[in-house]
Amino acid sequence: MRSGRKLPRRADADRALTELYQLHYRTLVRLAALLVPDLATAEDIVQDAFAAVYSAWLGCPDRPDAGAALSLLLRLMVDRSRAVPPGGRRGDPGLMSVLWTLPARQREVLVLQYAADLPENQVAAAAGLSEAGVRSQVALAFSALRAELPSAG
Repeated sequence: MRSGRKLPRRADADRALTELYQLHYRTLVRLAALLVPDLATAEDIVQDAFAAVYSAWLGCPDRPDAGAALSLLLRLMVDRSRAVPPGGRRGDPGLMSVLWTLPARQREVLVLQYAADLPENQVAAAAGLSEAGVRSQVALAFSALRAELPSAG
């Protein structure tokens, strides 16, 4: 069935993805590395997310804007990180070692809200939660962190 709308040319999708990759790959890997136990897995997750965005772009009649693509990348990164068995990394100091003791969902919202500096509505979209769910997970995470970390004062 033909809709009369043209699919984007492969060259357009290649160019758009290359630009998105150059702008955001390193940042996404750094964020993914806070969600999974090792850098190689973080890199694999981000590469898989970029491949999925590329496939989606080829199947869309119009190329999505960069903001929508970045939102999809974040969502895919979070979703794929959930499939990785949990575990900390040896030698992580202080806050990082405690961060690894948190449940994955709590770690996700902290990483997205504070490391990625995303507003609550974008954290909710990337984590698949409501905004109230994000606030709840942040509160639970902070409570756990306060219980585990020595007081600074």
